Amino acid sequence: MSRFFLLLLLFYLPWWLSAQSLIVRDKFTHTPLEAATVYSTSFNAFTTTNSRGRTEISSFSGAEDITIRLLGYRTEIYSFEKLRRLQFRVFLEPEDISLDEVVVSATRWQQSKRDIPSKITAISRKDVQMENPLTAADLLAMSGEVFIQKSQMGGGSPMIRGFATNRVLITVDGVRMNNAIFRSGNLQNVISLDPQSIEKTEILFGPGAVMYGSDALGGAMNFYSLEPRIHPDGGGKVSGNTFLRYSSASSEKSIHLDFQSGYTKWAFLTSVSYNSFGDLKSGKFGPDEFLRPEYAARLNNRDTVLINPDPRQQTPSGYNQWNLLQKIRFSPGNNMDVTYAFHYSTTSDVPRYDRLIEYTSSGTLRDGDWYYGPQVWMMNVVNVSLEHENILFNQLRNTIAWQRFEESRHNRDFGSYNLNHRTENVDAWSWNLDLDRRLDEKKSVLYGAEIILNRVGSQAFRENISTSVVSPLSTRYPDESSWNSFALYSNFLNKLNDKLSFQSGLRYSRTYLRAGFDTSIYPFPFTEINISSGALTGSTGLAWKPTDEWQINANISTGYRSPNIDDAGKVFDSEPGSVIMPNPDLKPEYAWNTELGLTRVFGTRTKLDLNAYYTWLNDAMVRREFLFNGQDSIEYDGQSSRVLAIQNAASARVMGLQASTEIKFSPGFVLISRLTWQNGWEELDDGSTAPLRHAVPWFGITRISFSKSKTKTEVYAHYQGKISFSQLPPSERAKPHLYATDKNGNPWTPGWITLNVKFLYQASDVLVFTAGLENMTNTLYRPYSSGISAPGRNLILAIRASF
Repeated sequence: MSRFFLLLLLFYLPWWLSAQSLIVRDKFTHTPLEAATVYSTSFNAFTTTNSRGRTEISSFSGAEDITIRLLGYRTEIYSFEKLRRLQFRVFLEPEDISLDEVVVSATRWQQSKRDIPSKITAISRKDVQMENPLTAADLLAMSGEVFIQKSQMGGGSPMIRGFATNRVLITVDGVRMNNAIFRSGNLQNVISLDPQSIEKTEILFGPGAVMYGSDALGGAMNFYSLEPRIHPDGGGKVSGNTFLRYSSASSEKSIHLDFQSGYTKWAFLTSVSYNSFGDLKSGKFGPDEFLRPEYAARLNNRDTVLINPDPRQQTPSGYNQWNLLQKIRFSPGNNMDVTYAFHYSTTSDVPRYDRLIEYTSSGTLRDGDWYYGPQVWMMNVVNVSLEHENILFNQLRNTIAWQRFEESRHNRDFGSYNLNHRTENVDAWSWNLDLDRRLDEKKSVLYGAEIILNRVGSQAFRENISTSVVSPLSTRYPDESSWNSFALYSNFLNKLNDKLSFQSGLRYSRTYLRAGFDTSIYPFPFTEINISSGALTGSTGLAWKPTDEWQINANISTGYRSPNIDDAGKVFDSEPGSVIMPNPDLKPEYAWNTELGLTRVFGTRTKLDLNAYYTWLNDAMVRREFLFNGQDSIEYDGQSSRVLAIQNAASARVMGLQASTEIKFSPGFVLISRLTWQNGWEELDDGSTAPLRHAVPWFGITRISFSKSKTKTEVYAHYQGKISFSQLPPSERAKPHLYATDKNGNPWTPGWITLNVKFLYQASDVLVFTAGLENMTNTLYRPYSSGISAPGRNLILAIRASF
């Protein structure tokens, strides 16, 4: 692989040396600034900088008005001669704190954040390069506003405003990743995304049903991957990045390469990453319950319990992952753009660590094997964008996508020869038509349509690992089941004046679920489930800017989640001794959300942001006791199990506050702090209330960074509050092996804080070195509801080369 990189450098070196380039850098760190726009209206010339902050400007020779612009930096205007005197090197200064930012997530179109009544947080690629998140789940945690739960190292389940799993939405390049088997248990699909191939991440907080449909109850996480850049002046310009990283807590070794070439009408981009994670080592100072004193291994065809020589080593937890992104872009004219993208991700087997640390009532390890098979995700997407002013639209975007998901579960009791294999796959087709019609300078109507078609395959068998004899086994889902959705939406935007903006939208969705059941293993009282449901949702909000320093947002929105195949049709061991059975009587759950936001800028140095919200969830789909053919328990995988089913049996409430502050003490010296507090509860069958499972304890992050002369240093603290036993949801009390033990012998979640430092050095236009030391105090902790302990003291070293 290293020889390949060397050949690339040698191949492109003559082109680099011969090119007359403009170089654009950050004023304080001297890091190259990618995607800065350089244009001249008088010469009708336009170009953008590459990953090295370079672009050719020979076509600008003689121009008096060369504008250099990049979001987050002050715009500069030079003549060509002045650039020559500056040796074609420009240093852009970061903007002072303001309320302006361009985001996409609120309406699926670019829009000023000042006109949006909802809360949106953005994470840039520059942030990713500094923080070095290992997975996309860790990338979300960087925000300090998304809580991440992990059942195993190869995972990461986002929690937003008291909701998680199939109640929050993931989109990639505008295409929803949520499918018909997204479950109410912890989800790991977000790790299929590669942080190194993501240009920008936006997190929309609160229900986003008008624009995104089902599942966006707590919020939507929108990932936008790298885009190949067209070069109007042609020339076949090539640029890219290579990246190597090592982290000590898991002996992680990662390698990444992305490169692109741009022409007058065509552009191409390729990105590939490989990550290798060993067993994760936890911290030293914390509850002994989080250590791993022993583990199961198979020796001489027998299950054996081995003493762990280092109880901080979480054995087994390591895995490997590949990610590939290929994009082809064609721009036949200024008003049309066509992009094809191919996404692919696969992992090795991933140990289900939270199951492997569980003991039976007799004090022996419960499982000999429990692992996920390779998690495979593939997406093909074609996006056609058109700008053409007519009676129907000014802008049109047509997106067609096909995704293929594959996942599997493999488990075997300790001492048993029977290894259970269950495999699921989903084919998901989607079509989105989004149109933007500007009525005048202040009013716009955004409208569109969506079709989603999901087909689910599910297979299972039991293997005797001694004799290799295979026998039938119940599938997790009904094979060849389907979940389809059809929707129309509209959104009206009106800038009433320079100080007040209004947005209001409606969406009608219709979903259809069909599942047929095999009665050869379980005598279901039905052979088929058919559920048809419709949902009308809406939102309305005001963004008021009384002065340049103030912004006040008020928003009311509704959301819904239609039952999917996982809700209505699965047969699944939710935990040892309990089994989930199908329920044909499910209907959608609905959420109402009210939100008030306040943003205040003090001068050009300080910004304070507060958001308070209250959400009602009605007809909530929750696990409750159930009768199967009149019985409250059945035999499942060889043991008597209590029967449960997903039912519309509860209502829930969540209230919370999100606070953030940003202070620029001086140029290059910045403090950013974010804190989230929430309280959630649900109604139980007896009319009492209990804490809501995904309403996490208060948490946040505080960063202080200093940038000067090719370097940037950041010191930050990441923290979480405690949850006592009395505050722990009933479903979590039933999993004591995940938690510490209080003085009364009951499970609870201790609070924790980690201290961390990151360092970046811009060695040259080509090379960037980053280093970090995470969890410097070597704290032993588990984030709330997690089944694996977080990394202990962790040294991260990385080098990035741009070409």
